[in-house]
Amino acid sequence: MNKIPLPLIKLLADGEYHSGEAIGEILAVSRAAVWKQLQKLGDIGLEVESVKGKGYRLRTPLSLLNETNVQACLNTLLPGATARVLPVIDSTNDEVNRRIFKKELMHKGDLVMAELQTAGRGRRGRSWQTAFGKNLMMSMYWSFDKGIERIDGLSLVVGLALAKVLQGAGFNHVGLKWPNDVMVGDKKAAGILLEMNGDPTSDCSVVIGVGINVNMARGEVEGIDQPWVSLSEIKGQSIDRTELTEAFVAGLIGEIERFEKKGFSPLKEDWERFDWLADKSVVVKRGEVMAFGVGRGVDKNGGLLLEHDNGQLTSYTSGEVSVRRQ
Repeated sequence: MNKIPLPLIKLLADGEYHSGEAIGEILAVSRAAVWKQLQKLGDIGLEVESVKGKGYRLRTPLSLLNETNVQACLNTLLPGATARVLPVIDSTNDEVNRRIFKKELMHKGDLVMAELQTAGRGRRGRSWQTAFGKNLMMSMYWSFDKGIERIDGLSLVVGLALAKVLQGAGFNHVGLKWPNDVMVGDKKAAGILLEMNGDPTSDCSVVIGVGINVNMARGEVEGIDQPWVSLSEIKGQSIDRTELTEAFVAGLIGEIERFEKKGFSPLKEDWERFDWLADKSVVVKRGEVMAFGVGRGVDKNGGLLLEHDNGQLTSYTSGEVSVRRQ
C-alpha cells in the first residue's frame, strides 16, 4: 500500500471544508501534490467531497486515536508501559509478536494500536475487516510465570472487561458469546484473539488482540459472514475512539490483575451475568464431531458447560460454537 498521507487525514478529520490552497499552505506542498494525496484517500476507504469555492472535506468526520492521551492513561496504570498508534499495519498482533521476537516489548501492558489493518484476523484464521480510522484494533503484551495453565479463561476475562465498559457507557443487551465474542443484542460488536509465546509449562507471554466495531458504517466493508454492529450505529452518533480506548485499557488491566492473583474462578459469576449462550440450544463443533446441548454457563476454569438431553453436564474447552436453529 502506498504511503498514507496522515497529515492530510488529520487536517480533514474534522469533516469541515478546507480549500486546496489552505491545505497546500498548511502541509507546505503544491496544489498538484494536494490533489495526488486526496486521490490516495479513496484507496483506504475515505470518501472525499469537493465543492467549488469551498474546498474538500471527508464525507464523514474521523475520530483518530490520540497516542499521547492513551499513553498518559497507561502511565497511571502501569508506569513504564508504552502505547503506540500506527497509521497502517498488517496486524497489531503480528506487530507485537515481531517486537517480542526482537525483545523490544518487555513490559506488561505494552500496547500497539492501528488506524488501519491490512491483514487483521480473528479466531480460526478468519479475517477481521476494517476501514481507516473507524474501528479499534489493539494488541496488548502480558507475561505470565506459570505456563499455559495459568491463562485458562483469559479470553473470557478480556471479554468481561469490555462488556463492563460498554454497559457502563450506556449500551444495553451486552452479551459474551463463549469464548471470545462480545455481542450487543444479537450482533457481534467485538472479537478477541489470544496468541501465546514462550514455554507452555513455564514463563510465557500472551498477545491480547481485540477488535471493536466502533464507527464503521454499512457498505465500508464487504464479505463479513455473520451479523455485526458498530457502536456508533447503536448510539446514533460517532464514538470518541480515544476515550473508548482509555476506558477499556483501564478496565482490562484491572480485570487481568484480578485474574493473575486468583485465576478465573472469582470472575465466573461476573462473566455469567453477560452469558449470551445461557439457556440457548448450542452446537459445539470440533472437527467432524458435533455436540449438542443447552448453555449452562461456564466452569471455574472458563470451560463452556452444556446440558445434554440426558441431563448430563459437560465442559468444553475448545470448539466452534453456534446457536442451533429451532
